[in-house]
Amino acid sequence: MLQGWRWYGPDDPVSLDDVRQAGATDIVSALHQVPIGEAWTRKAVEERKNFIEHGQPGRSQLSWSVVESIPIPDDVKRLGGKATRSIEAWIASLEAVAAAGIKIVCYNFMPVVDWCRTDLEWELPNGARAMRFDQDRFAAFELHILERPGATAEYSPEAQARAKKLFEQMTQADIDYLVMVIASALPGSTTEPMTIPQFRDRLEQYREITPKILRQHLAEFLARVAPVAEQLGVSLTLHPDDPPRPLFGLPRVASTADDYQALFDAVPSKANGICLCTGSLGVRAENNLPAMAERFGPRIAFAHLRATKREADGLSFYESDHLDGDVDMVAVLKALLKENARRSPDRQIVFRPDHGHRMLDDLAATKRTNPGYTAIGRLRGLAELRGVIRAIEHQ
Repeated sequence: MLQGWRWYGPDDPVSLDDVRQAGATDIVSALHQVPIGEAWTRKAVEERKNFIEHGQPGRSQLSWSVVESIPIPDDVKRLGGKATRSIEAWIASLEAVAAAGIKIVCYNFMPVVDWCRTDLEWELPNGARAMRFDQDRFAAFELHILERPGATAEYSPEAQARAKKLFEQMTQADIDYLVMVIASALPGSTTEPMTIPQFRDRLEQYREITPKILRQHLAEFLARVAPVAEQLGVSLTLHPDDPPRPLFGLPRVASTADDYQALFDAVPSKANGICLCTGSLGVRAENNLPAMAERFGPRIAFAHLRATKREADGLSFYESDHLDGDVDMVAVLKALLKENARRSPDRQIVFRPDHGHRMLDDLAATKRTNPGYTAIGRLRGLAELRGVIRAIEHQ
């Protein structure tokens, strides 16, 4: 398999030389400077590709192999196939990417909010920092900061009491931090930052959108774009919901094996695939990741390999070491390697280490890092994954 690395462009505090020294060969990136809904141009894609692949003569070769992501505008999620202009712009971006020889595109279909956490700097027992989702902090935000109508019906009296107690202990700085973490777009997000009033307005726009409707809108979108992708030889890989359950009363339609199977049944195009994110899917206890890797093997072009650890309440979790969470990473890698061995050299699975801890020199107060995308934490993760792969291949 090909060892990838997410890179946010020239402003990323992790340099391309850092990526090379970590041992990765394939870049996962996007034109983050282009506004959501605006078509990418071939010129802009080619410029970024040349910068990655030819910008440092004499250095080890890197290839821009995966686009993550071409954001799907909000109106596509709300209107489905009726959002004609947005879908046409998305197809134009897809064509620009394919023209540059990039054959894997990752995307998600999470409405209003992208991946969600409540802590970006949760201290681990070893002093490193990890991202965490704390259910009580989330409830405090939803019930007492966002004040979402109807939210109390979704919490037990005990959960409401814990959330109220936690909120009453918060300072204004604590509240501002929680708003920033949840409502402001984090690195890699494909949604726009929101104020609390904007957040409420966006949720109201989805009041009539049920899981069935959102799933239909996703199918309508894919019915338009998958034939184009198939003709261009591009694999579309849908990233799972993160976390894989409803949030803020919003539907989620990419959280389980059944969700993906329903999507593949609705749009059977071979271009319609999955981004196997073991961290996102692993939060949900009933998701069997090795079984999913085997079941959906032919539809996996791209994988995010990380692990999460569920906490006692079954809803809270934190980002663990890559090999030490609830995911059987060795079994997942065995399934992926088995699938990859069946493929031609031009269709190898690309994987990347995801969401590394903030550790060692990256903990320095003066050092700028993106949450989850530090150099050292991901270098450790990639080294561990590479070691498992070598051991499996040796066997």
